[in-house]
Amino acid sequence: MFPYAEEPFTDQEAEILRRYVTNLEGPVFALVNLPEVVKGALFARYSRSAKSLRRLFLDEFVGDLDVSGDAGVDATVGLERAEQLYERVFVEYGDDSVAQLGGVHLACEQSSNLLTKVLEWGRLMAYLEQSTRYVAYDSRLPSGHYRYFRDPEVLESALGARYVGDMDRMFDTYAELLPATQAYLAQKFPRQPGDSDFVYRQSVRAKALDALRGLLPASSLSNVGMYGTGQAYELLLLRMQLHPLPEARRYAQMMLEELRKVIPSFLQRVDVPSRGGAWARYLAETRERTDELVSKLWPDRHEDEPGTGPDVRLVDFDRQGEEKVLVAICYPHTSLPEQELWRRVQSLSSEERTELFRAYVGDRGNRRHRPGRALEETSYRFDVVSDYGAFRDLQRHRMLTVQWQELGPHLGYDVPPTVEEAGVADPYRVSMERSAELYGLMSDVCPEQAPYAVALGFRVRYSMHMNAREAMHLTELRSGQQGHPSYRHVAQQMHTLIAEQAGHRAIADAMTFVDHDDYELERLEAERRAEARRESASGGDGTSCR
Repeated sequence: MFPYAEEPFTDQEAEILRRYVTNLEGPVFALVNLPEVVKGALFARYSRSAKSLRRLFLDEFVGDLDVSGDAGVDATVGLERAEQLYERVFVEYGDDSVAQLGGVHLACEQSSNLLTKVLEWGRLMAYLEQSTRYVAYDSRLPSGHYRYFRDPEVLESALGARYVGDMDRMFDTYAELLPATQAYLAQKFPRQPGDSDFVYRQSVRAKALDALRGLLPASSLSNVGMYGTGQAYELLLLRMQLHPLPEARRYAQMMLEELRKVIPSFLQRVDVPSRGGAWARYLAETRERTDELVSKLWPDRHEDEPGTGPDVRLVDFDRQGEEKVLVAICYPHTSLPEQELWRRVQSLSSEERTELFRAYVGDRGNRRHRPGRALEETSYRFDVVSDYGAFRDLQRHRMLTVQWQELGPHLGYDVPPTVEEAGVADPYRVSMERSAELYGLMSDVCPEQAPYAVALGFRVRYSMHMNAREAMHLTELRSGQQGHPSYRHVAQQMHTLIAEQAGHRAIADAMTFVDHDDYELERLEAERRAEARRESASGGDGTSCR
């Protein structure tokens, strides 16, 4: 089903799969008739594997499950009676909240890196995306093509042959530089006593893939595992139906077809002209009108100068933020009105404020021990410029407001230090310039698809607005030793700005697990811990699965 590659299955494999997935051919399908823990484990493994979800299920999960009792089951059988029951409940209660109580695990495969950002926009869903740190892009699909999105409109345009040729050369460069970069890193970081060959190879490989991911274009394909309620899917599909990117609109239709096989009643309004259609048109019209007006007001709106490295600016914060947090800390422990608490907090000495804040934060054993919602009373807005690869990771934080500008090459790129040290910087630069040139050509012929040409190493500007509790979560998680250097730097800068520019030192001090150190093999400690867990789970006999 062009432009998506179909995967072949034997008759026996197909017989097993049709019990648990809603189709055997397309890139979008729902998981059914499986325990929730199996669905979750399958999606977790999915994010670190180059395999499709169906192939992963057959190769690594079926052997550990008793599927004999499901013989003859079809994934969509029995839906009619369930729908009738839902209709009776809905008629009686007539409430959208009913659609919040039924969820679906949906596999979204062969989606471009532009589409994944559309899929992961909603706050009320869970996502796992294929990682460029664990999955190399030097192999090809069963169709023989490299893993990038082959948009039909682009291929049929005057630039079709140029698009395929340049994309293939960008992937060729990635594939050629990967072994050279790994060889350099293996020489620079000899294996340490006590580290298994597996741990060592995984750490070196992860660093090489991190260094080279900037070469991958935004057309690179990814797999996304999603879980959401009927209501969340409805909102997502409404946004996608009239999205400027043709890929998003086509994908929305495939998602709707699969979701209707398992939760059709929850999605009745999506393509009804007077309901979902009207809402989608409203979203599209307001976007277009705003774009036209901004273009009229500022004709030079896209001009900018390339910079170097991630740039993080704190553009808005509340100077009374820590006082607001203190008021919120005290509020549930008194019967006083908030105005009176304000007066009393303002009269506290510096030592008393510090003592109160420390009592609320407590002794945090790890970064998951986060204080309560009082920290949500103040917030920060950051204007960030980083490479698109870092943005991909940071954008997935959902308990904040993130907006981003169109991806293009105009903000420039950096050559990672590892690439320079490995002696492969020249072909890296050639590939990046090829990406920029292709983008320029596509901007005139197919502007909506032009960002497909842009390599992930190019910078993009985005805004992130978060409360202090989410800032604690983001900065501690993303500054961790195992993180990619580009987003670690963003998280570290955010923490520094909260302390120094906002002056919220008590809040910044509470973020005790922000890591400002630099590391060389970032994944080494994480791989060591993972191996220790595997050995513990297998009883230390070395038979754990890798």
